Amino acid sequence: MKIIKLHNQEKSLIKKAISNNREAQKQLFEQYSPKMLGVCRQYVKDLHHAEDLLLQGFLKVFTNLHKFKHEGSFEGWIRRIMVNTCISYLSKKNRIDLSNEDYVFNDSPTESIESTTVEDIQKLIDQLPEGYKMVFNLFAIEGYKHSEIAQQLNISESTSKSQLFKARKMLQENYIKMNKAVHEDK
Repeated sequence: MKIIKLHNQEKSLIKKAISNNREAQKQLFEQYSPKMLGVCRQYVKDLHHAEDLLLQGFLKVFTNLHKFKHEGSFEGWIRRIMVNTCISYLSKKNRIDLSNEDYVFNDSPTESIESTTVEDIQKLIDQLPEGYKMVFNLFAIEGYKHSEIAQQLNISESTSKSQLFKARKMLQENYIKMNKAVHEDK
């Protein structure tokens, strides 16, 4: 019973926001902006740029709110807009190189990740080249399929798979380096 009530409240809030009710828009922004800032931050290293993208994304949300058909979750709809906003920004700003350049891998055993903080993991992801980071985030975090990533980024499916492989390998190597540095400091 509580779920239906919450769903109806959200639907009502969306309806009010569509009719430019500023209080309803504010409530939606306050409810979803913390999570969506986290989404933007996954793609953009600098917090200030991530905040700018968050605001751009919410402008798109409120401009296109009438297009939300209540099929699937509202949060998922907003999340997709945020991801697309970040991808668009990075594509224009950095001219992301998604070529299949070679990367030399070292075969090293995987270390235990149990003691690693979320902040450490985010730092490792931030160290990835933009193309690797984009594909990694879309696949591992957003749950896109390689065919969807290829279409979204205008690349081939095999390039998407290659970028993911290289991103994972680079993350593993950087994690091992970080872990060794921590153990050497002790």
